[in-house]
Amino acid sequence: MSTIAHNLQVVTEAINVAAREAQRAPGEVQLLAVSKTFPAQAVLEAVYAGQRAFGENYVQEGVDKIHAVAQARGCTPLEWHFIGPIQSNKTRLIAENFDWVHTIEREKIAQRLSEQRPAGLHPLQVCIQVNTSGEASKSGVPLAEAGALARRVAALPRLALRGLMSIPEPEHDFDKQRAAFRVLRELYDQLRAEGIALDTLSMGMSADMRAAIHEGATIVRVGSAIFGARNTNQG
Repeated sequence: MSTIAHNLQVVTEAINVAAREAQRAPGEVQLLAVSKTFPAQAVLEAVYAGQRAFGENYVQEGVDKIHAVAQARGCTPLEWHFIGPIQSNKTRLIAENFDWVHTIEREKIAQRLSEQRPAGLHPLQVCIQVNTSGEASKSGVPLAEAGALARRVAALPRLALRGLMSIPEPEHDFDKQRAAFRVLRELYDQLRAEGIALDTLSMGMSADMRAAIHEGATIVRVGSAIFGARNTNQG
């Protein structure tokens, strides 16, 4: 068994344990393997171990990897999620190559993705990234503006609004981690109560996914616990 396959088993079991602690079914939480900065071969090792959903932060790197993995793997269906900042000049590449986008924070970006999504592909599955901490340096739409943006995005063709995403400040205390994720979950509950059809909470990474699962995460984004330490000089 490869190291990546072993790590996937460990992470999957940790997700299942956290789900049971939270009195949730393990199948409610999807593992998104964040493969940014790692080569296509690392993705293929994860694919051979049964992983099917992968997250990329850098557009061109992600597109190159999607094509390389497809050539090596053939027709095995994989899900590719874009989880990084979105520049206007990169929306076409994202719209043409990815299945999911987690980081919509502006209507202009959503409109471009909608216009550039090829008609022959299924609608692009999208999440609104919310700045739950209110820090000026953080990405995401302000908490107070998230509902209005969600309604505008939900109305766009070729997009399917699925939910919300956040990246809170790092915390080591479990209760503080939960409190940070609770802000997003409460917004999610509020928008659903207002009639916006959401089913996805993308929150939680290697260091805090247990707390995120306790607060209702449906997708956890895990990279280093699967693939190891990143080359910080890349990207």
